[in-house]
Amino acid sequence: MREDRFLYRGRRTNAISFPLGGIGTGCIGLAGNGRLIDWEIFNRPNKGSVNGFSHFAVKAERGGKVLDARVLNGDLHPPYSGGGTGVYGSFGFEVRREYLTGLPHFKETVFRGEYPLAALRFKSGKFPGRVGVTAFNPFIPLNDKDSGIPAAFFEIEVNNTTQKAIDYTIAGTVANPLPANNLNTFGRAGDLRLLHLTSDGPDPSSPEYGDVTLATDAARTSFQQYWFRGGWFDNLEVYWADFTAPGPLKNRRYPVSATPKTSGRPCDHGTVAAHLRVAAGKTGRVRFVIAWNFPHCENYWNQEACGCGDEAKPRPTWKNYYATIWKNSKVSARYAMRNWDRLHRATRLFKDTLFASDLPPAALEAVSANISLLKTPTVMRVEDGTFYGWEGCQQTVGCCEGSCTHVWNYAQALPFLFPKLERSMRDANYRYNQRPDGGMAFRIQLPLGSGCWTFRPCADGQFGDVLKTYRDWKACGDTAWLRRLWPAVKRSIEFAWSPDNEDQWDPDRLGVLTGRQHHTLDMELFGPNSWLTGFYLGALKAGADMAETLGESETAAEYREIFERGKAWTDEQLFNGDYYVQCIDLGDRSQVFRFNDGTVSLMGDQSVLENYWSSEHRQIKYQLGEGSALDQIVAQWHANLYGLGEIFDPGQSVRALRSIFKYNFRRSMREHANPCRIYSLDDEAGLVICAWPEGRRKPAIPVPYAQETMHGFEYAAAILMIQNGLVKEGMAAVTAVRDHYDGEKRNPWNEIECGNNYARSMASYALLNAFSGFQFNLAAGEIGFDPVQTRKGRFRCFWSLDPAWGAFVREPNGVELHVASGRLKLRTLRLPFACGRKLKAGALGNKRVPCVLEEDGTLRFKRLVQLNEGQTLRVDLVRR
Repeated sequence: MREDRFLYRGRRTNAISFPLGGIGTGCIGLAGNGRLIDWEIFNRPNKGSVNGFSHFAVKAERGGKVLDARVLNGDLHPPYSGGGTGVYGSFGFEVRREYLTGLPHFKETVFRGEYPLAALRFKSGKFPGRVGVTAFNPFIPLNDKDSGIPAAFFEIEVNNTTQKAIDYTIAGTVANPLPANNLNTFGRAGDLRLLHLTSDGPDPSSPEYGDVTLATDAARTSFQQYWFRGGWFDNLEVYWADFTAPGPLKNRRYPVSATPKTSGRPCDHGTVAAHLRVAAGKTGRVRFVIAWNFPHCENYWNQEACGCGDEAKPRPTWKNYYATIWKNSKVSARYAMRNWDRLHRATRLFKDTLFASDLPPAALEAVSANISLLKTPTVMRVEDGTFYGWEGCQQTVGCCEGSCTHVWNYAQALPFLFPKLERSMRDANYRYNQRPDGGMAFRIQLPLGSGCWTFRPCADGQFGDVLKTYRDWKACGDTAWLRRLWPAVKRSIEFAWSPDNEDQWDPDRLGVLTGRQHHTLDMELFGPNSWLTGFYLGALKAGADMAETLGESETAAEYREIFERGKAWTDEQLFNGDYYVQCIDLGDRSQVFRFNDGTVSLMGDQSVLENYWSSEHRQIKYQLGEGSALDQIVAQWHANLYGLGEIFDPGQSVRALRSIFKYNFRRSMREHANPCRIYSLDDEAGLVICAWPEGRRKPAIPVPYAQETMHGFEYAAAILMIQNGLVKEGMAAVTAVRDHYDGEKRNPWNEIECGNNYARSMASYALLNAFSGFQFNLAAGEIGFDPVQTRKGRFRCFWSLDPAWGAFVREPNGVELHVASGRLKLRTLRLPFACGRKLKAGALGNKRVPCVLEEDGTLRFKRLVQLNEGQTLRVDLVRR
């Protein structure tokens, strides 16, 4: 067990790449030793990349003599064999030159990562002073503009530990990444100094076009627009000689048309140096911003879907949302520098509020680490601001396009931290992804309006969107928004029994899915199962609530009747006394053959007969059968989080969760046979997707990925355990996941599944809501809390909804609800733990708030209460 889960040193810094960028802007990675890596600012992933010799460096002088100079990197730890591409960057040529390990640098780094803030401290016995870097990009809940600045923020500080004043130089260097005819210019904007890197080569409307700016507000600066141009190793050789000479840098200019190239790419660099005198024992600070603007995206991944199968035709393009706000990187750099104090203060407030939450350390780590995904190239925002997400990222391309509904079902960070962006996904999905019969494509195509993906609907994705609509409505309280979406939502529910449903999900309105059911494990189940039927039941129940609110009482009654019928059958027929199973005769191929309609599977070009029937084993393939599926009651997880109530029998649910932990949790993978993808190995622990206990029949060829540990699934199951009182079991699973990401084995800010920065892992955000027992229904003006665990009656936790965010505090004799940002209007505060207590007083600031505490712990205000930013509602309770 790691004592401090947020502090990394030694080899535990090896795998770190801390993403610095805005929502939908791409990012630059801050490595554990201080390098600038993973330059993913060009509208696609770019894992393992560097941008030339981009770096920060520091120099100390006294009396015109250089005392020491170092690159702000720590040691690069083994192995040293290879890395990168090209003749001099591949195996056999040791470490890449761009890592700058050949220049003087610091021996050791200590990295503290509390997302969204990173702090590096550099250690070396020789350098006269202590050097540190704080890096961030604004992360401010509900403020998507300031959380979407295309920039990385760095504050570098030097503490003079000597007995005399020292003149320090802190320099930032950035390579011009543009193709052809590099144009590096230096300018001033008031008290700011900006090095602007662009090109007069690409057409301004081309996806290759863009610009980068390095900016500082230091009072004294010098600069080099261009490093020395030459062959061999001349540029780095001369740069280091220039930097380590006493005094400021001398500028250098070159004609634009003479841009040199290395391995087909330009290699022009520019440097800005900040100079400051620091007295003995004092500390000096310098701020830098690296901003970028690559305004035009292109659909490089799916030309056929966009009608551009002919390579000669231009690929479809669109503009990044951020480029509609900031026309170039100079503008965003100026905005970042001039608003730095406000942006840092708001980001720090969020970080401090989040990290003050009384969650187990591994749970808090899981929450904070995975919100970083919103700042990676997994996500984009198209020109009108609509949020779009891949499933994850491969090395240089997105992995699995289209805001995939069954994957984003699990992601709980965005709907609470940036609810407006989450609602944009609902708006786009129901507008662009729905067929006339109500069936839904589960991958949206770009550019928006390109047409509907033609693969069959996905059961968990389609019904999951109904549940997400219900959640998003309750999180914002905007019934007018719900009313606009409702006709499409209603069609999507009723597609279950539509005669046009080619998969015949529930033609007789039994409340149970019995037909062919595509799902997030990329194949189809045949016959009743609690996993996918649970999503259907949840959609029916949520649909009934929404219909009732909108005045459609007959629709609500019909949905509830189907729900009750399906719930009763599921609880009675699919629970085997231990857990919920799939009802299927694996030897009865007629269940599959009735769908032999000429369509093919998602993962191949075989027909249904070839894909699902094994003649050798005389069995239907890719089913769960009698297995204990990790997601067997995942719909109850959604229902608990959204205040929907029972989907499955509560007693049976607890037994099923105990069985999941008993059968699916592996304390070590050494004896676990896994032919699938390897996300856990050796002595690592985890929950596997499906397990077949002794005595239960395992299909000869089970559901794909059955033996894997996929973190989003693990988090959902673990959180459901915590919600049902199995805190020890749930936290064992959460801790197992986070122990994979210790900084040495894997990057703490990059949970993987089918690709890097995988969206499903944002299921971990729900740990906040689970431990706090968070309830919300802003349509009715109510929120509530019922903490799972307290320490001597005390509990504190971060919360966030559409209009506001803040902290909730439970104390032995009362509660406090604090609004850190925004404005919250309340009629009701639900406090189930206060059942049996007596209300002493309620106050908002110095004013008493008239209210009554009902026997069930519901606090009702006699008139609407409004909490403004910075205000705290205090409720004092006493025992009866």
